[in-house]
Amino acid sequence: MYGYVQLYKSDLRFREYDEYRGYYCGLCEAIQNQYGSLARLTLSYDMTFLILLLNGLYEPEISCSNSRCVAHPLKKQCHLSSPVTAYAADMSILLAYEKGQDDWTDEKKLSKKVASDILKRNYRQVVEKYPEKIHIIQEQFNALHEIEKRGKQNLDLSAGCFGTILGEIFVWRSDEWETILRKLGFYLGKFIYLLDAYDDLERDIKKNCYNPLIPLSNEPDFDQTCEHLLQMMISDCAEQFERLPILKNEEIIRNILYAGVWTGFHRAHQKKEKQKENGNGSI
Repeated sequence: MYGYVQLYKSDLRFREYDEYRGYYCGLCEAIQNQYGSLARLTLSYDMTFLILLLNGLYEPEISCSNSRCVAHPLKKQCHLSSPVTAYAADMSILLAYEKGQDDWTDEKKLSKKVASDILKRNYRQVVEKYPEKIHIIQEQFNALHEIEKRGKQNLDLSAGCFGTILGEIFVWRSDEWETILRKLGFYLGKFIYLLDAYDDLERDIKKNCYNPLIPLSNEPDFDQTCEHLLQMMISDCAEQFERLPILKNEEIIRNILYAGVWTGFHRAHQKKEKQKENGNGSI
């Protein structure tokens, strides 16, 4: 949803990186085949991670094809896909549509609404496929909208809404792994929500937009507090992952959970430090 669940490329072997790219390209192809070319804009690292996780756990049959695409017109790319890929494509549409609606509600920026409305027909298709799942997710988005509307500066409450949303998305099947996957998604969702709030803080202050971190932003140890909170959330997420009997893709998944997810935090932190040095920071 926010693109923070990404690789730490320097620590990956070439074979692992190629495999990751294969899943990423496979998701892009699935989105296009199921929903059209414009829908490829919903492609994300976050849903690629979901594919890695669910393929590693359930080990469905994976097909491989080599083809060119708009992004790579000269050289054929390996596209890896499975039944999980089709599910991740559906969830990509769902999250992109709801995120666009949320941004429109929060910022009143017309471009956000237009982008979301483009996906409306595709979104309805997803709703028809997963009515019970969508009902739970919509309830949480509505609760999040209400929190933002009322300006409740309760980080745990707002992050918990998005955690519940991602937890529901991470449950592909109702089986013995459902509880662990829901918890894993819940803690990862809270991590993503907090990191996005940290990354957008200065912009939200300037635009007078909702951000649950604003009350903490003038504290002298603000950055350390945020990093500590993120560490707790991703540690709980990783703990749930280690309970799953995953061998396939395990090194790539660990790379993401233990290193890759911190790329966004370090980038945002460096940006804030540079702004402080230049005297342009709001914090």
